[in-house]
Amino acid sequence: MAKKRAPKRRTPLKEPVRQKRNPLTARGVTTIDYKDTALLRTFISERGKIRSRRVTGLTPQQQRQVAVAIRNAREMALLPFVEDRR
Repeated sequence: MAKKRAPKRRTPLKEPVRQKRNPLTARGVTTIDYKDTALLRTFISERGKIRSRRVTGLTPQQQRQVAVAIRNAREMALLPFVEDRR
């Protein structure tokens, strides 16, 4: 007696992946300055960690510049190292 085969399932159609819009080009920022804390805070999580490139949508070069600027701003006490836990 022949074995009964299970019906083949269709693979779900994948939605096209939309690329994130680069927030720096949207704002018209050409250079990243450590003194611009309002801009740098957008790249820091609630816990005080630097957000990854995958999350921010920056280019690799911009991500390195943002990371260096955040570190410099922390050294100058313009940004906190860790956010308060309250």
